[in-house]
Amino acid sequence: MAVFRAYLALTKPQIVELLLVTTVPALMLAAGGWPDLRTLAAVLIGGALAGGAASALNCYIDRDIDELMRRTKRRPLPAHSVTPRAVLIFGLTLAVISVALMAVFTNWLATALTAGAIFYYDVVYTLWLKRRTPANTFWGGVCGAAPVIIGWAAVTGSVSALGWALFAVVFFWQMPHFYALAIKYKDDYARAGIPMLPVVRSMARVNGEIALYTVLTVVASLAAWPLGLGPIYGVTAIITGALFLGEAFLLVQRTRKGEPAKPMRLFHWSITYLTILFIAVAVDALV
Repeated sequence: MAVFRAYLALTKPQIVELLLVTTVPALMLAAGGWPDLRTLAAVLIGGALAGGAASALNCYIDRDIDELMRRTKRRPLPAHSVTPRAVLIFGLTLAVISVALMAVFTNWLATALTAGAIFYYDVVYTLWLKRRTPANTFWGGVCGAAPVIIGWAAVTGSVSALGWALFAVVFFWQMPHFYALAIKYKDDYARAGIPMLPVVRSMARVNGEIALYTVLTVVASLAAWPLGLGPIYGVTAIITGALFLGEAFLLVQRTRKGEPAKPMRLFHWSITYLTILFIAVAVDALV
């Protein structure tokens, strides 16, 4: 049982869950309701396996820095619950199965996007950008938002303007979401030599980027409305967007006054925001 829990932890199920929260509503919207069960199952299972594969391979690549960070030192590799070789094989196996499922049950575009997202996250982001540039969160946002267009492509074989607008929402959302986490664990990232923005730039710069990308997230969510979404989504986007902006600017205001930043308030609210917004996408797809 302990071994099972270790392998499950390697897949970072909370991240996979969040990815599926954006994928399934996008898939439903592209289908104009519930998609056929074959496509739904393929995207759910293939997407979960792809997310798990990317996360496991990320754990393999980052095992050296995970040992240095309090937030990650209890992960299976730093804790020596599993061997690096076993994790590498596990991650690659999940990746092959996920891409194969997408290839058999969806189409070439969804399959290529799935394979590309795994490669981008583990090779381009984790192995290269994460350790070399404070813009790592920005460029890493591509793979985090990819599930939206993967779900869309699985249904239609292409990605429409509405699909790209929803992609933009998730892409921009990742900056305030992960910058909040990086503020909380700034010392951890510094200890591991990871140039996250709060480690290598002033708090004023971090505040500016949090404000900018929160605004862009809300603008993208509102831009999606006239492209094919209804009033349920529109009202939800306005209300949740206002709350998201309010929480982001409260963080900025607290740090400007020299008060405790309380970044995890923004981190947790950002998850709530994205979840509610994409539930509204799913509801609009059904009505």
